[in-house]
Parts: sequence; C-alpha cells; structure tokens
Amino acid sequence: MNRESIFFTITVSFIISIILVIASFTILMTHNFKNKEEHLIEKYVPIIKMVVRQYHRGGVDNDFLKTLEEINYTMFTKRKDINNITYNPKTVILVEKKDPSVRTSLLRVLELNGKNYIYMKKRGETILIRDNITHNNLTHLYIILVFAIVIITIILMYLITLRKLMPLKILKDKVKNLGDENFDFECCDTNRKDEVSLLALEFKNTASKLKSIKEARNVFIRNIMHELKTPITKGKFLVEIENSEQNDEKLREVFNRLESLINEFASIEELISSANNIEKNNYYLDDIVDNAKDILMIEDEDVICKYDNKKLNINFKLFSIAVKNLIDNAIKYSSNKKVVIKTQDEDIIFENQGEILKYDLKAYYEPFFASEEKTTNSFGLGIYIVHNILKANGYTLDYEHKDGINIFKCIKDKSSTK
Repeated sequence: MNRESIFFTITVSFIISIILVIASFTILMTHNFKNKEEHLIEKYVPIIKMVVRQYHRGGVDNDFLKTLEEINYTMFTKRKDINNITYNPKTVILVEKKDPSVRTSLLRVLELNGKNYIYMKKRGETILIRDNITHNNLTHLYIILVFAIVIITIILMYLITLRKLMPLKILKDKVKNLGDENFDFECCDTNRKDEVSLLALEFKNTASKLKSIKEARNVFIRNIMHELKTPITKGKFLVEIENSEQNDEKLREVFNRLESLINEFASIEELISSANNIEKNNYYLDDIVDNAKDILMIEDEDVICKYDNKKLNINFKLFSIAVKNLIDNAIKYSSNKKVVIKTQDEDIIFENQGEILKYDLKAYYEPFFASEEKTTNSFGLGIYIVHNILKANGYTLDYEHKDGINIFKCIKDKSSTK
C-alpha cells in the first residue's frame, strides 16, 4: 500500500487507536484487580486477626462460632466441608499472599457461587471462613463490556470509512482512463449523499456528458458527407449540362439545400457544444412562428394559427429552428399540405392530416434516420434537432395519432415552469 495514500493513513490511524484502547484496557484492568485485592485484604484482615487471636487463646469454641455468625461469617470446622470448597473446580482465587502481619503462612480469598471465602494455613492447620454476604463485584465486567463496545465501534467506523472512501479509489482508477476516452463510469452508481459519493457521481455525470458529446460528434462527422453528397452530386451534374433557366433554378435549389443543411449542421453543433447552457429570454410565440415561416419561405395560408400568443422563455434562434422543422415536416408529410398550430396551457401543438408514424417517435430522435432507414415516413435531421432544441429549452416532444391527425406536442417541463 502506498504510504502517501489516504487509505494507508486511515488504516494506520485505526491500528494506533486500537493499540491505545487495548493498552488503556490492560492498565484499567490491572488497576481494578489491585484495587479489588486491596479492598478484600482491608476487609478481611480484622476477621483473620480475630481468628488468629482465638487460636492463641486455646482454639475455636461454639461461642466464637456464634460471634462470627452474628457478623455474617461462617467458619467450617470439618475437613470434608473445607475440601468441598477448596477443591471445587469452580472455585476462583481472588487473592493469594503471605501476610506476616497476621502471622499466617498462607492467605487466600476464594470465590464460589457469589460467596467469598477466607482460606488460611497456619502451622499446618487449615482454616476456612465464609463471608455470608453475596458479593457482586461487576466492575471488571463493565470494563470488559465498555472495551468490547469501543473496539467494535472502532472497527465498524474503520469499515464504514473505507466504504465511504471506496468511490474515491475507483474514481482515481477511472480518471486514469479518462484521457483515453474511456467514459465507462457505471461503477460509480450510488445513492449515498456524502461528499466522496457525490464527487464520484458528479464525475460520472461529467463522463457521461463527454461520452454523449463524443458520440454525437462521431455521428455528425460520419454522416455529414453522406448528407451533403446528394446536393453536391446534383449540382456537379447541372453544371456539366447546357445552361437554361430551368437548370439555373434547379442549381439555385441545390445551393439553397446546401445552405439549409449547413444551417442545420450549425444548429447541431451549437446544441452539442452548449447543451443546457443556452441563453434564454422572453419572446412571443407569434414572433417565433413568423420567423420560422420566413426561414421556410412559405405562404401564410399554409400555416393555420389557432394559438394564444403566449410569452415563452426560450432561445429565440434555436426555438425558431425547432418550430421551423415541425412546420416543415407537418406540411411535407400531410395530405393537404397544411399545418395547424395550437396551444394548450403552456404546451404548443402542431397538427397535420396524414398517416400514423411507422416507427416509435424515439426512433426519429436518431440523426439521419431518414438516410439510414430509407423510408419516406421519416424526418432525417428534423426530429433529432427538434428533440434536442426542445430539451435544451425545457420542453419535451410527444406524439399521438387520432382520427387521421398527427399531433406533435411540445410539452413544457413542470420543473422549468416559472
């Protein structure tokens, strides 16, 4: 692992934290055992001295045993009872020491079933006294519990931190490939809201946008020559034949077509470059429709206006091109060569008499769909441009066919409605 890596730093920090916690636990447990030992010695030394003095006076009698009972102590006098306690595998030695101050050769404090026992050996004689008060000294258990909780918490925090930072590691590996135009960032899918995850998600979104731009430009470059080939070939043919007024008119149509294609290509390039950052302002629908008709150079009677003259917040140039394409397609593929424009709330509707679309509307979102599908019932660059212009201006394109009428709706996105 790279020592300058943030993962290495975090791992070392957590290891140091665990070591410090273990060291603290060890010191605390040691201190607790010493305190407990001192407490037991301090408590039982008076009893031990009392028993030792009684033995010096002539031995233990019934009066002494009663005295011990009165202060909640029981002395075992039978060897069998003593052995049952001292040799029980469950018996725990709490304290073991030689204590010259009480003149015993061996002193132990034992514990069995919550009871403490004072065990002494004096000149070969065994003495065992039970403390009848139950002792539940759980301090060490509390310390162990707290230690376990702290250790588990540290480990969980370490794992959570690594999990939170994992998108950063994946992102680092993916950024290396970004210069090679590898825009696959599917690995960065996440619903988390922390800064690292949001950074990875934003980077993925950026890569996705770059991928879309790259693909759009590839389509643009791959198809531009194909689309220009027909008018250029036709123009070269007209130049070679004898000049006439009819041929001149056809040649002008060729150049007009070339100019129209160049304008549409420019529109595609502007959409690809600017995406959703186009400049918008408020314009009346009437002005947009008039501008679209001027571009198409069509008669007013071909466009039947039944709309409210609403004010739209859009990019005038691009939106006019979208309206132009919708009008052009509606007239071109209608049976009566007319288009009706309506409004409904914030939506703009284009209707024409004609057959239902052969393909789903989304199929026409692909650029040069007409050239690729070789079908008369398609719109080439038109719908592709319309779809992207509307999206950039906060609209979506919808289509339905009802009673022999094709209905194209430019639906205002609710999120962009002011």
